Amino acid sequence: MPITNRDQIQIGTSVQVVQKQDQRSGKLTQGIVSRILTNSHNHPRGIKVMLEGGIVGRVMVIDSISNK
Repeated sequence: MPITNRDQIQIGTSVQVVQKQDQRSGKLTQGIVSRILTNSHNHPRGIKVMLEGGIVGRVMVIDSISNK
């Protein structure tokens, strides 16, 4: 189930995202949020983020919050 509330995600949060090409399979990619790309407060398919390294996807799981 995707994370649909933008307030739950912060820069530096460890998350698992589904990339566009992996939506059918549901394959998750883990990384650290470097940018939050969704501007609206909520999004039904999940909040879109960019991970460190440039991977873009919608957040499915929040692993933990790391303090940078």
